[in-house]
Amino acid sequence: MMAPVRLLLADDHPVVRAGLRAVLDTEPDFEVVAESPTAEGAVARAAAGGVDVVLMDLQFGRAAMHGAEATAAITAVPGAPRVLVLTTYDSDADILAAVEAGASGYLLKDAPPEELAAAVRTAAAGQSALAPAVAHRLMDRMRTPADALTKRELEVLRLVGEGLSNLEISKRLFLSQATVKSHLVHIFAKLGVDSRTAAVAEAASRRLIRR
Repeated sequence: MMAPVRLLLADDHPVVRAGLRAVLDTEPDFEVVAESPTAEGAVARAAAGGVDVVLMDLQFGRAAMHGAEATAAITAVPGAPRVLVLTTYDSDADILAAVEAGASGYLLKDAPPEELAAAVRTAAAGQSALAPAVAHRLMDRMRTPADALTKRELEVLRLVGEGLSNLEISKRLFLSQATVKSHLVHIFAKLGVDSRTAAVAEAASRRLIRR
């Protein structure tokens, strides 16, 4: 008999963790070995060993480590467990951040139990497990690369949406103000807008950044 897939649940909502555990415990080849309410805790627990797949939320409170950062920290270690992002967010900015951080899969929290179980098994086998909607968005970006915002442009636009000035964005991303302005010029052109407010509204309507 094969050893069960050992799971770590990383989510700051106890109800969500309990729900995930209830669903995953019904699968005979899964074993939930640990839970973490913080991204930092998930990184530490994953490093301790004995975990095959981490189910990682993206948002852990405004001041906490982001799920994509935790994913990068976990996957940077040789022989690390696979990370399956499980989130409510399906914006291009979130998807790209998670994939570039090394996530093996990206699933939305409204996925049916059988889809979640299949994604866990796929990730455990070392393969990519993307929700159909997520895969579709990535394919769209590949089909029209000239029109797609780059990861850096999405980062700048996300911070604009949070109300940061060019100076604050330059400090946050370690860029010059001239570079930030250049990114904004490209963003405006790609979105067909002429203001920061319009850029944020248009990007949110296209699900490029969170609303």
